[in-house]
This record gives sequence, structure tokens and C-alpha cells, in this order.
Amino acid sequence: MLTDEPHFILRLAEDEADLLAAQRLRYDVFVAELGGDGPLVDHARRLERDEFDEHFDHLLLIDPGRCAARRNHVVGVYRLLPGERAAAIGRFYSEGEYDLGPLRRSGRRLLELGRSCVHPDYRGGTAMYHLWNGLADYVLGRGIEVLFGVASFHGTDIGALRMPLAYLHHFHLAPEELRVRVLADHFQTMDLVPREEVDRRAALVATPALIKAYLRLGGYVGEGAFVDRAFNTTDVFLLMDTARMSEKHRGYYTRRQGQKREPAG
Repeated sequence: MLTDEPHFILRLAEDEADLLAAQRLRYDVFVAELGGDGPLVDHARRLERDEFDEHFDHLLLIDPGRCAARRNHVVGVYRLLPGERAAAIGRFYSEGEYDLGPLRRSGRRLLELGRSCVHPDYRGGTAMYHLWNGLADYVLGRGIEVLFGVASFHGTDIGALRMPLAYLHHFHLAPEELRVRVLADHFQTMDLVPREEVDRRAALVATPALIKAYLRLGGYVGEGAFVDRAFNTTDVFLLMDTARMSEKHRGYYTRRQGQKREPAG
């Protein structure tokens, strides 16, 4: 972790240099660090990419001190796909793993999130906080009602993940009207330990920080996990309904909205 917190710049990607820097960071995290792979991953150039990149907005966290060459200036990234853009291209990214019928039928304004990562040197500070602030502004500016996306546990050993998966299933399953489900051909149940035998402490210790952050904000999970052997992950579906947020976090969004509306000077 950096000893001195930099003054970050937070903005959407503007050009190819920005996108390439984001893809390089994703390669370092998802491929080099976590062992993932994919059909469009460019190992020679160290770029983690896929066919959806051109359709998403890329929210970037930039350290100005690394901007000189505009090669490694991106130290955090979030990939964002508003519902209307997904309609134009025919699908959301996560529909390769989950049946999103309940969300599509809801008539709500949707936003898909993905490929969230932070450079190792910037973890443990405020980097993720800044990304979440940028996400909040994006959501407010577009009137988003439901945020969702796939989040991952590292590895594909379901036995080793049975406690956190069971915890999510028993205590954080989405309301039925919004409960998406893994595609039938890939369905992996998360009901792996009886509710009364779930060790919550052990489950939370084994749960990635990003998933825990969504749960603290009132997030839910879909039904079933998707074992992604190519990416060396076990995926769960996370969603957050802004109408069901905890009062504490809804207040945070409201305050940010009020701040944005105040006149300058």
C-alpha cells in the first residue's frame, strides 16, 4: 500500500490509451494474479479484454503521478453497462451465466457492473472508496434503479467454498421478483450447508471484500453459483435495488445528489 495517499482523478475512459491502460490493469489482476484467461486475452501485450469492452463505459481511477507515459496511469477500474445500451447490443455480459428474466421483466432502469479491480499498491487505502463515489454519481445521473453484476470467489473447489456460498444462499438471497438464476446447464447449488449449521464468522472470513461491501449496502445474491473454470473463479450474482437500500446508504446517495445540485460559488 502507498504510504502517502495520491490525489486521484476519477473519470470515464476517453480514448484508446485509457482503455488499454484499464485492460493492462485487468490483466495484472485477473490473469497474472488470479490465474484467469479468456479467448480474447492478449498475453503478448498483457491485455485482459473481451468483445464487450467497446460497449461498456469504463470508470477509471487515475494516479496523476503515473500519467507521464499514459500507459499505466489507471490504478482502479469499474466497467459499466446501462440497460438501454445492453438492449441495443442484444444482451448483458452476465447473460452468459445467468437468466436475467426477472430483471428484464421488472421494467426498472438497470446498470450492469463488472471487471472491478484496484492495483495492488493502492489496496487498503481510499481507492475503492473513490471508485464507489464515482459509481454513485453515475447512478444518480442516469436514474439507475437496480445495479447488478457477477462477483467472484477465487478458485473452483466448491467443497472449499461451501460455507460462504451457503451463507449467501440462506441469508442474502434476492427477493423472488428479482431473483435471477444460473442457467440450467451450469447450475451449481449454493445450498451446501443447512442454515442452522452455517458458521457466519468463517463464511465472512472466506468472502471477498467486494462481495461483503455489497452486502453491507443491502445487496442480494441470485440463486446458484457459476463455476468458471477458464477464469479460475466461482461466480455469484450480486444485485442492489436502490429502493431497498439501507437508510444509511440511501442517505449517502441523497446527500451526494444534493451536493451536486448546489450552485457554485
